[in-house]
Amino acid sequence: MPRQDRLAWWAHLSAHEIVPIALSTEHADDFRGLAYSVDLAAARVAEFTMSPLKARRTPAHVRRHDPDGYWLFLVHNSPVRLEQAHNDSVLEAGDFALFDTSHPLATEFVDAGELTRLTLMFMPKQALPLPPGKVDRLLARKLTARTGMGAILARYLTGVREQATGCHPAELPRLGTIGLDLAAAFLAGHLDAERHLPGESQHRVLAARVDAFIDQHLGDPGLGPVAIAAHHHISVRTLHVLFQQRPETVSATIRRRRLERCHTDLADVRLRDRPIGEIAVRWGFKTTAEFSRAFRAAYDMSPREHRQQAFAVAPGLGSQLLEATVGERDHRA
Repeated sequence: MPRQDRLAWWAHLSAHEIVPIALSTEHADDFRGLAYSVDLAAARVAEFTMSPLKARRTPAHVRRHDPDGYWLFLVHNSPVRLEQAHNDSVLEAGDFALFDTSHPLATEFVDAGELTRLTLMFMPKQALPLPPGKVDRLLARKLTARTGMGAILARYLTGVREQATGCHPAELPRLGTIGLDLAAAFLAGHLDAERHLPGESQHRVLAARVDAFIDQHLGDPGLGPVAIAAHHHISVRTLHVLFQQRPETVSATIRRRRLERCHTDLADVRLRDRPIGEIAVRWGFKTTAEFSRAFRAAYDMSPREHRQQAFAVAPGLGSQLLEATVGERDHRA
């Protein structure tokens, strides 16, 4: 966009993707922004990267358009100040905050010499299985994303764009439902209101917790159904029931994810001098022989052949990080 039109265009985009709001910035002459938005039917997830600015939503803005929902957002870098419903918080990287589209608000994205980056999720009020009166206690409060359900929800949000890209359109609503369940569990934990969550939501949240636990402990050779069930205070039978609707058993899931990590490491030029056996042990395999058999069965080649093939394709090149820039809508200013 021409520089003189960027801020106005960004305000129009924000009104369309989030809510009508007034914007101001010291970077009006050279405003920069990038936005992605993915419609998941039950929810909507957006990523915004932009020059530091201030935003205000007035009663007039609320009357102009109110989608009657909540926006939950995750701060990735520069501090953000948020005011709503008599609460005022300064959020830092790794913090969540919630705001209600039906109330005025003010926010400031602190200028720390870099573009501000946020990931946001819109949740219709009627889709959130929590009493609105209780949810309002959390408006504009700092909610950490560093541990527990916050960490799981943050991982979901930061991976949605990539996951949505590989999804069949019919799968997107399910991805949105999972997001709503995780958000509801996260908020319920801050309200001591877990009992309000429907049984199906609790089931999906438990599955997400188990998935996160498996990923975090793949390097532990003792990871298995018994350890997973004990950590989550459920029976091994309940854990297996949780996986009945999946294409893999618990043990098969662990083995596949370990193999995927090894497959990636073996093709990483930074690790080309690391012994294959060391990589296998790093991801929880007890012996090199066990790993080699499992790897060949999964990829129809030995670990050594995979490593040689990977380096033959791009000899001497370092690992490259590619950032996918996809979404149902892709807006640049």
